[in-house]
Amino acid sequence: MNLTLFKGGEPLVKRTIFFFLLSICFSPVIYKLLPDPIHTSSMALKLYGIPMSTCTARVLACTYEKNIEVQLVPVTLAAGEHKQPSFLAKNPFGVIPVLEDGDLTLFESRAITAYLSKKYKEQGEDLLRLKGGNLKEEAMVGLWLEVESQQYSPAITPILYEHFFAPRRGKIPNQKVIEDGLVKFEKVLDVYESRLSQSKYLAGDFYSLADLHHLSFTLYLMRSPWASLISSRPHVNAWWECISSRPASQKVIQGMTPAEK
Repeated sequence: MNLTLFKGGEPLVKRTIFFFLLSICFSPVIYKLLPDPIHTSSMALKLYGIPMSTCTARVLACTYEKNIEVQLVPVTLAAGEHKQPSFLAKNPFGVIPVLEDGDLTLFESRAITAYLSKKYKEQGEDLLRLKGGNLKEEAMVGLWLEVESQQYSPAITPILYEHFFAPRRGKIPNQKVIEDGLVKFEKVLDVYESRLSQSKYLAGDFYSLADLHHLSFTLYLMRSPWASLISSRPHVNAWWECISSRPASQKVIQGMTPAEK
């Protein structure tokens, strides 16, 4: 069964899109077929989510890049586990992912990746450019993190929602929403093309959390009929090929790929 998860944000259409995360089923069979993506131990951080969720994948990519030991605790959305009191105690909004680090509980994937990148700044990839003392580089990472959150994600999400999720709800994809989304997203990508003509990665000539945050949503776009939006822009395409081919990214992508029947 081909399953896909996304998370929406922002008001209006995107608030509606947000809730499509909650009703997509995740097959335990697929989960068992996945390679062990993480290390586990009694002392490991706990991450509640599923590998095919775009937002859980975002956090997993960060743990791989930072060499962080984390235990993935599957949440069965189809059974409504995310709406049970035990889960709502962790995240009152009832969505994945959730991170537990001792007595600290965090939700919202971007908040989790920022926390992990700071707590484990001395190991793995310096995703926030905290070790070099270069305030300009750190600021550029922050800038493009905001661009992803405020521009890229709101533009791409309606397209993916209508294409992947609406049919699973027995609905006909809203072509007007898709067309409007494509117009908006192309404008965003034109900005990216210009930026990436000046540097290898978004914040500069170094990989950062800003690049990582694009991985999961863009992966699903590349599995859609509109992959050419990326491939037709040489600098954006080169950037995508670079960030998606990283060892950490490949682990995430493998987890986001349904097992063959």
